[in-house]
Amino acid sequence: MTTTELETVAHWIGGERLQDAERFGDVTDPATGAVTRRVAFASSADVDRAVEAATAGFAAWSAQSLARRSNVLFRFRELVAARAADMARVITAEHGKTVDDARGEVQRGLEVVEFACGAAHLLKGESSEAVGTGVDSHSLRQPLGVAAGITPFNFPAMVPMWMFPLALACGNAFILKPSEKDPSAALLMAEWLSEAGLPDGAFNVLHGDRETVEALLRHPGIASISFVGSTPVAKFIYETATAHGKRVQALGGAKNHAVVMPDADVEIAADAIASAGYGSAGQRCMAISAVVAVGAAGDALAEALEARVDAVTVGPGAEPESEMGPLVTDAARDRVVAAIEAGEAEGAELRRDGRGLEVPGHEDGFWVGPTLFDRVTPEMSVYRDEIFGPVLVMLRAETFDEALELVNSNQYGNGSAIFTADGRTAREFEQRVQTGMVGVNVPIPVPMAYYSFGGWKQSLFGDLHVHGREGVLFYTRGKVVTERWPDQARGADYGFPAHR
Repeated sequence: MTTTELETVAHWIGGERLQDAERFGDVTDPATGAVTRRVAFASSADVDRAVEAATAGFAAWSAQSLARRSNVLFRFRELVAARAADMARVITAEHGKTVDDARGEVQRGLEVVEFACGAAHLLKGESSEAVGTGVDSHSLRQPLGVAAGITPFNFPAMVPMWMFPLALACGNAFILKPSEKDPSAALLMAEWLSEAGLPDGAFNVLHGDRETVEALLRHPGIASISFVGSTPVAKFIYETATAHGKRVQALGGAKNHAVVMPDADVEIAADAIASAGYGSAGQRCMAISAVVAVGAAGDALAEALEARVDAVTVGPGAEPESEMGPLVTDAARDRVVAAIEAGEAEGAELRRDGRGLEVPGHEDGFWVGPTLFDRVTPEMSVYRDEIFGPVLVMLRAETFDEALELVNSNQYGNGSAIFTADGRTAREFEQRVQTGMVGVNVPIPVPMAYYSFGGWKQSLFGDLHVHGREGVLFYTRGKVVTERWPDQARGADYGFPAHR
């Protein structure tokens, strides 16, 4: 089949699919390496068209009552819940993760949709009576206008659903630029929002690459940018978009640590860490990628992790027995292989090597098996760099304070976890660790929708995290009204107004 004969993943602008483009990208099946469809790349003219449609959609949508907005989101929630299996299959076909993992992603996205259905409560302002003689004051939270989200390949449904439901609930229109690697889930969500009753133009989808992103960052008709991806790109997006007057939340990379204390249950810790490190082939922004074993925990934990690596079933995500799928692209596979080679060259102890993995019948897939390094030091690139693959590195520390210093010295501050049976140690870790999200005997501490998701240091650029109360604040701006209804004219007063 030639490129022009492939199905085209289209844009969604003003309630319609638009697939005409001058440039296209390939979408592959990671389990086979085959190109399965092509995706249209948006030009600056397409961005203009989407912003024009979103501006009109904003006028219609923001005029709707809070009850009407909630009703549309409720209907969207029901459609996603009823069709979650369809969404999961689409995600697996383009991303490569297992179907069960994809179903879990859809469920975590739905939790934010459910939270957004009740956002009217969080949009309430405040009121004060008689702040001065005959003077009252109240506050409002109002939508920004047109918001845009630039989302990563690793969660093609969940991360967009962490953004646009709250943006819409607050009365904004939204333009989604999903990853060009797995773009089809975005179109499903666009169609289902339309079916739920969202006005045309209130939600739009643009596919593309850096050219598309830069047009969004600079467009004067876009009020805010939300982003999840690597730290260098997050920093670029933050600096560029803020320079063009936009509100920005840009979530960057991570090197999430799990500290394992000597009193921890090694089997429980190993189960949790292996799941968090190798699930979705390590392609999660909250994946555990660095383990710090304290004191006597080290040797026992390393052996327990080896046993779990040996038991992982790697195969196509669509096959029920698969526990871990392929990397998303051949470039991702090559990058992970290069990272393993660098770690070996730097002297880390390679206890399990995932290079050269072959899956019968899928020899051209983008495979790297679970990999385990031990006795890694902070100077090694395999520790410093975000690998974003199924590579787990283990460091050794003599004391809790030494382990905590390792975590806090890292440039990233996304998430961290501690495994211990001691409440005092857990509390001290919770208080002193310099990360935005913390797990106690929980390896992936992704907050529920009514809390906010975000990291510290080089893992976040901007002031407000994603979803939860901070999401509502991000997608609205405050206005304070001071009013008086005098019974007659009293003459001009040229002093500074003091409400007495």
